[in-house]
Amino acid sequence: MNSEHLELLITRVMPYGKYKGRVIADLPGHYLNWFAREGFPPGEIGRLLALMQELDHNGLSGLLDPLRNKAPTR
Repeated sequence: MNSEHLELLITRVMPYGKYKGRVIADLPGHYLNWFAREGFPPGEIGRLLALMQELDHNGLSGLLDPLRNKAPTR
């Protein structure tokens, strides 16, 4: 994990599904856990979902707060 991956979590949006259009860092834990059980999609989106699930599962979502605070307002 590097800072670039963390920054992508707060900027990349979910491209499909129930939470389409929502920033990956804002996806609910139960949705991330569903992917963990059923399998993450291939490619970058799958890697980001897996990283976010790991952060959420281990109570480390707060690591994203400083990045959110410095992110430009949308």
